[in-house]
Amino acid sequence: MECNVSLEGLAASQHGQLKYAAAFIDEQIRDIRLEDNHLYITHESPKGNEAIESQVRRLIERFSNGDFGFKENILFEHKVATPYEGDIIAELVELKIIKVLEAGLFIFREPFSSLMRFFDYSFVTKIGNRFAGIKEESYPAVIHCETLNKTNHFTSFPEHIHFVTHLREDLDIIEAFSQSIRDHGGWKQDTQLDLNKSMPMPKFTMNPSTCYHCYEGLQNETLEGDGIIVSAISKCHRFESRNHSDFGRLLDFSMREIIFVGKPEFVKENRLRSIEYIKELAVEWNVDSMLEIANDPFFTNEFQTKAAFQRNQEMKYELRLSIPHIKKSIACSSVNFHSNTFGNAFQIKMSNKRPAVTGCVGFGIERWVFAFLAQYGLDEASWPETFRGQYHAWQQKSL
Repeated sequence: MECNVSLEGLAASQHGQLKYAAAFIDEQIRDIRLEDNHLYITHESPKGNEAIESQVRRLIERFSNGDFGFKENILFEHKVATPYEGDIIAELVELKIIKVLEAGLFIFREPFSSLMRFFDYSFVTKIGNRFAGIKEESYPAVIHCETLNKTNHFTSFPEHIHFVTHLREDLDIIEAFSQSIRDHGGWKQDTQLDLNKSMPMPKFTMNPSTCYHCYEGLQNETLEGDGIIVSAISKCHRFESRNHSDFGRLLDFSMREIIFVGKPEFVKENRLRSIEYIKELAVEWNVDSMLEIANDPFFTNEFQTKAAFQRNQEMKYELRLSIPHIKKSIACSSVNFHSNTFGNAFQIKMSNKRPAVTGCVGFGIERWVFAFLAQYGLDEASWPETFRGQYHAWQQKSL
């Protein structure tokens, strides 16, 4: 079946957000596309077209509620006529450089895996190490549900969450579960299991963002001086339904972050410095890119209010790299200011007893590599000379 909904009255700037959110309407949706101011949804849902259309109307109301008006502003643009325009993912798959396990879940092989390590090394040495006193931390792949509750992640981005649980500590349940799997000839996705009976309420989820662990680790602490700067890389996980078919939108990805926690002036000044460092690197590597004001994809009826506030206060910037093959760009880095939201949530205070404010700079490692190769291809002779030289020097150092 195909559902066709007119988007008349919805600002064009909101069409992409609507398409993204529509993927979460029903598990039986097979395809979503935007054409001629209409949203087309192909599905196999027993609910029928009327129910699907009703859900789309709910989302349209969410994204068009009130006099919203995005504040659009490109802060920086570096235009480059890059040499490669092919389908880099198809080429990487054909050459077995990446193995697609399912949409958004990849195994990365050489040279992609080496490029990932080089990009992370470069973000640390070229940007992170320019901040005096920066400290490296290492975080778990899972995070307490209570921590996500304090960050309002459950109410802002509930669709992304991957819960982690286990079989109950009950011998009868464990043995019955094991026997059920044997009886069905192994694990099958359609096996009918009473998970509510077999598993407890989750205590953990997969970590959706690197910086949350930093704030969790500072809970109830008092910081001396102006503040601290932390660098960390971790695996992050976000479920994005059919949107994982979009270029670079991964289920499991690596996020390097530089995190600022301290007095307002300390965080704001270092955030501004980080923006300049990112712009310098984009020019140095000659990537086709732009830095613009952005907002998070809040999955809430308060989307308009939250997104407008974020944009109008310029609390989030994104560095976007162009993908010539699809004639679009993807966000590869973000620069964020959270005010005292996390300082209050985790009771992080300064020596003057005021709550700490926070900010962070994020680098999506796989996205940077995908975008770079989408612009320059796998032939190293076509890469920018400066980038190629730095990569080869890093390779020699890593031997």
